[in-house]
Amino acid sequence: MSQPFKLPGWRDLPVGCDILEPGSARRNRTGDWRSERPEWDHAKCVQCAVCVVFCPEGCIKMNEEAYPVADMDYCKGCGICQVECITGCIRMLREEE
Repeated sequence: MSQPFKLPGWRDLPVGCDILEPGSARRNRTGDWRSERPEWDHAKCVQCAVCVVFCPEGCIKMNEEAYPVADMDYCKGCGICQVECITGCIRMLREEE
């Protein structure tokens, strides 16, 4: 009888990453490949910071008035902030060319 198929664990995966040192992404302004960018309607925002928590790039911070803003040098325009926003105050706008 054959063994059942088993997915590999993380230790079984081969090394194939191009990032050779931690934190090197800060030197590369990865926002240049973005096709959409987030825009907040602060009148609807309840300052919950859910967008800050879910941003995979960590580029959303709270400003002096405690409203979220994204660092566009690093925002890739993935839209996760918009999907996770509990008030719907974020919309994704197409980048100008």
